[in-house]
Amino acid sequence: MRKIVLSAAIATVAALSFAAPSQAGGYGYNGYHQQYCFIKKMKSYDYYGNLVIKKIRICK
Repeated sequence: MRKIVLSAAIATVAALSFAAPSQAGGYGYNGYHQQYCFIKKMKSYDYYGNLVIKKIRICK
């Protein structure tokens, strides 16, 4: 039983070590370089005292 678990762990580490470098290179917004966006609400009042809520999309 121990040999099966050990061989499965070694096979998993080997598979992940080959998969990691293929994920590293690349351009654009994939994987690690994905943009993070959220909506920010800004409250303000117009000339007549009415509440105006602006929704602004902010991406990082």
